[in-house]
Amino acid sequence: MTIVASGPSASATAPAVPGKGVGPLLRAWRERRRVSQLELALRADSSARHISFIETGRSRPSEEMVLRLAEHLDVPVRERNSLLLAAGYAPHYPETPLDDPALDALRDGMERLIQGYEPYPALVVDAGYTVVAANRGIAMLLDGVPEKLLSPPNAMRLTLHPQGLAPRIRNLPEWRGHLLAQMERQIALQRSDRLRALYEEVAAYPVPEEARDGEPAEPVAYFALPLRIEHDGRILSFVSSISTFNTPMDVTVAELAIETFLPADPATAKYLQTQGS
Repeated sequence: MTIVASGPSASATAPAVPGKGVGPLLRAWRERRRVSQLELALRADSSARHISFIETGRSRPSEEMVLRLAEHLDVPVRERNSLLLAAGYAPHYPETPLDDPALDALRDGMERLIQGYEPYPALVVDAGYTVVAANRGIAMLLDGVPEKLLSPPNAMRLTLHPQGLAPRIRNLPEWRGHLLAQMERQIALQRSDRLRALYEEVAAYPVPEEARDGEPAEPVAYFALPLRIEHDGRILSFVSSISTFNTPMDVTVAELAIETFLPADPATAKYLQTQGS
């Protein structure tokens, strides 16, 4: 199963607040990263006095300074554009639609990567958890999920919706808590109305009756929290890993994440290898 976006991705983060200068925005990012003005100044080859003047609006930073400070504060690419706009400059990073010919090599590489990971599940999501590509391992787990949850597919809805995978997940309370905490951390780092709305939606989904009390933990020394999901009468166990692109120069690319699911026990690995043969 392969899904490719047909147009520009929906904005995951809100634009800069109208009337709010770059200074307060930079100060908010500095405080969020728990970095002092002096430490930031040392990192950016500046002075604490100059950083203070920028944050209070007494000094207008150059475009190069905005980008330098954003780099040292590890500001997401989309938000760097917002900082530039707030400072009166044009956005520096483009946002190329995923189906644009300029990203042909990227799409081909992602599809080769997740297909090469088969028979194990792998998928690619954007900043709003919309699934933009998935392999046959994911399709196997989604077998029987209603079509309405697949158009368009959203990883959080598919996992937590009571008509999605939730009734099949044998450790749903733990896995649900993990996913919601993951979204909370992401919201804390991004001013994203879209992501907050998704969080409020999926957090309000009722937990299936059979999953409310969970099941006794098995005496297995898992090395990470597993996703334990029932498929065709078997319990499969996975641990997930998320990868992003290094030093992205495009908003779309910066917000893509590749999630792969590794078998957490020999029985799951053997079953998937049998299914893939």
